[in-house]
Amino acid sequence: MQLGIKDAARLLDVPENTVYLWIEEGRLPAYRVHSQYRFNRAELLEWATAQRLKVSPDFYREVEPGLPCLWSALAAGGVHPPLAAAGKAEALTAAVGLMRLPPEVDRAFLLEMFLAREAHSGSGVGEGIAMPHVRNPLVLPVERPMVSLCYLEPPVDFGAPDRVPVRVLFAIVSTGIRGHLHLLSRLAGVLREPSCRQLLDRRAGEAELVAGFRRVEEALTGTGA
Repeated sequence: MQLGIKDAARLLDVPENTVYLWIEEGRLPAYRVHSQYRFNRAELLEWATAQRLKVSPDFYREVEPGLPCLWSALAAGGVHPPLAAAGKAEALTAAVGLMRLPPEVDRAFLLEMFLAREAHSGSGVGEGIAMPHVRNPLVLPVERPMVSLCYLEPPVDFGAPDRVPVRVLFAIVSTGIRGHLHLLSRLAGVLREPSCRQLLDRRAGEAELVAGFRRVEEALTGTGA
């Protein structure tokens, strides 16, 4: 979804002048379209997460009906045991090898797309977390979207803004472009919650992580019982 200056200011919970200032300073990802600035919703939330900004709850509630839940995508993608890698390329290669993909998915192509994204800009979002994904959402022949989590031991440098090496890696595979951007936004939002970060810090298993992510996601979106 493309947003304007007013939308960005409301979602980032800052004055419009601040948004213009960040654009002028080259800090905020924006696109110039017919003399007006436009923002990609997922990129905006990813940036806010990297900057550790507190954003409006509307970021998580303004979604289209029928889009996937993060916790169900995590259940589909799985949580994998710690893997050792000497660098970013090796970590991504190992992660792609662990993902629960159907046989017809070209893993070599998926890895190539992840590496191309990393060559353009690192996917580390700070505080030891990376969310590798392609700049144009990647759609693969899978029945349902999935988010795969891999722990890295030792941590690996992913070019995060805070320069903290990555110890938790999430990879998203989608069935549609809107769903991809939606999951990326939800993931960035859930990772801001201390309870989820504590689960990751102690390398919780799949069942506990899925349950924890579900509680936080439903609280953020107001969809809980």
